[in-house]
Amino acid sequence: MSDLMSIFKAYDVRGVVPDQFNPDLARAIGAGFARFLLEVDGPEAVNTVLVARDMRPSGVEMTAAFIDGVTSQGLDAIDLGLASTDLLYFSAGALDAPGAMFTASHNPAQYNGIKFCRSGARPVGEETGLSTIRGFAQQNLDGQLGGSDRVGTVRSRDMITAFAAHVHSFVDTDQLAPLKIIADTANGMGGLIVPAVFDGLPFDIEVMFPELDGTFPNHPADPMQPENTADLRRRVVESGADIGLAFDGDADRVFLIDENGVGLSGSTTTAIIAASVLDKNPGETVIHNLICSKAVPEVVTEHGGTPVRTRVGHSFIKEVMAETGAIFGGEHSAHYYFRDNYRADSGIIAALVVLEQMSVTGKPLSELRKPFERYADSGEINTKVDDPKAVIAKVAEHYSEFPQDTLDGLTVDLGDWWFNLRPSNTEPLLRLNLEATDVESCNEHVEQVRSLFT
Repeated sequence: MSDLMSIFKAYDVRGVVPDQFNPDLARAIGAGFARFLLEVDGPEAVNTVLVARDMRPSGVEMTAAFIDGVTSQGLDAIDLGLASTDLLYFSAGALDAPGAMFTASHNPAQYNGIKFCRSGARPVGEETGLSTIRGFAQQNLDGQLGGSDRVGTVRSRDMITAFAAHVHSFVDTDQLAPLKIIADTANGMGGLIVPAVFDGLPFDIEVMFPELDGTFPNHPADPMQPENTADLRRRVVESGADIGLAFDGDADRVFLIDENGVGLSGSTTTAIIAASVLDKNPGETVIHNLICSKAVPEVVTEHGGTPVRTRVGHSFIKEVMAETGAIFGGEHSAHYYFRDNYRADSGIIAALVVLEQMSVTGKPLSELRKPFERYADSGEINTKVDDPKAVIAKVAEHYSEFPQDTLDGLTVDLGDWWFNLRPSNTEPLLRLNLEATDVESCNEHVEQVRSLFT
């Protein structure tokens, strides 16, 4: 079990190839996923699994092995080929079939992994099937799972054109203005998706590093790190572009850069999209995770919506969206979820909604963002500690006179500032997110909280 234990995470499978993750394990996981689907949904409801991959060199061999595992259990497979993660989720919704996306997202080139969903793009996480899949995969490795009398078939299908049309449905394309856009796809799957989606729209689009290359020769595909958006920020300013779009490796996340080369936080983008969605659909519910800025629930309320706060992580967001019927959900980490996208996240849909807002208002992004940026935030600060739980208990005791909750880690509300402290799932790390009225007080309070870590 040790090999599988090391690569099964809270939301997906991920590991270094081939040291931790190899085709033999991929084949076993394919069989385990198929058996899981047959157990939970039944053979009447599921007969086909969608499989897609990003541009990592190991993806071809890994997906082939995974498909072998799926078909060994009697299920058919549809190979979608190269795809973004949001294209896989869209396909799982549109075709009403479960899916597996081979990607390690923003991780370095030596990694690969799998994101799973059930039919209708329903999420699969640690508490909703991953541990069961791991157990079946281990049985397969031990020669105890068995197979089916029928070996499933494999066929290919191209969903990119349908996906592009689906993305367009989230905006009024007749309202779009001829904005100049620079998109940095970081040699990731945005290089495939961005041209397909923007084809036929009135934008002047320039794609940086469009070649699909899973060795990431230009910079890592992790736009959350400012150093990885330096090329884009510089290019936006020097070219006089209206906006920059920074996609991660599997293109399910996007970070926005305004015309002055200044990035927007995931919270600001969430607030902009929430306002747009609620103005078109008054009275709806919007989800935000608990490290989003306080500006997000304020904006939702101001635009006639109902804000609902949730834990960090896509499986939690999607679950609460299903329970509440929420129309939109956002995370500070730049995941944006849409009810009409089968409650799945999509970077390119989020980008198009903001581009529509820029087009309709006629405002540059530097102006459009202002009403939604009301506080100063620390960003996520990771600190290594010996005993995260003990430190959290110490911090909770120190601030015991103030309102607290433990929905996800520890959140303390001190009136004009607040913070959340969460332990990492995999490392002895504490993740601190803090927000205050201005930069100076934010920095002071960060030092104040961190001084309690020792």
